Amino acid sequence: MHQITGTRQSYQTVLSIRSFAEELNNISQMFFLFCLCCCSLMGVFVAETNDIQSVSVMEGDSVMLNTDITEIRNDEITWQFGAEIANFSSLIAKIKKKKQIFSTFDGPDGRFRDRLKLDDQTGSLTITNTRTEHTGVYKLQIFAAKLLFKTFNVSVYAPLPVPVISRNCSSSSSSSCSLVCSSVLKVCDATLSWFKGISVLSSISVCDLSISLSLPLEVEYQDKNTYSCVLNNPISNQTTHLDINTLCHTCAGTTALMIYVCVY
Repeated sequence: MHQITGTRQSYQTVLSIRSFAEELNNISQMFFLFCLCCCSLMGVFVAETNDIQSVSVMEGDSVMLNTDITEIRNDEITWQFGAEIANFSSLIAKIKKKKQIFSTFDGPDGRFRDRLKLDDQTGSLTITNTRTEHTGVYKLQIFAAKLLFKTFNVSVYAPLPVPVISRNCSSSSSSSCSLVCSSVLKVCDATLSWFKGISVLSSISVCDLSISLSLPLEVEYQDKNTYSCVLNNPISNQTTHLDINTLCHTCAGTTALMIYVCVY
């Protein structure tokens, strides 16, 4: 008898817990709907989006970061630079259309001084005379009937030098010619490659400004194939073509001889 009573009590306890959980869930849903209704009545219903775009530009050129809106009405817009959007010191531009405020800022270290332009119709931001220090994350916020977030990953690339092909006389033999292709300037985010025709023979990519890129190649003196050395990054390239007859039969006085250069 005691066992039956205990079982009934346990069953009633389980029912009570389930009932409490269901009631709590209903209250949570009602509270959520209440909040949505309040936001709609106040005209601040939030529909957030976070569009991410990657943008590449050559150093010295201008780049425009578009808001993708045709006309600013009563919007407030902010542009920030850096990964932490909450960091107020990263604010580089703002617009308050009602108050006719269109402001740009130099940034905490002054890197944007005299380089920012705001479009007073669309709120788009243009960075002029870009430098590699302008590489980074740019965040756009538009405060209107809905809150819009947009992120730009901007990469600014320095101009590439023309690669130089030189002969390594100490490593050459009577039947083969040892060559080295190198970048005369230290570069980052670039790849140095040897091509045989249109096929890649070898390549190297090292982002270390303490060293210069270099890549060896050995060819036969009688080789009739076409070879070229290419230095490239995502938006540009520089190419030097190898003339075996000229370079591989010259080893006096200097070990480095620049030859015909073709730039694409």
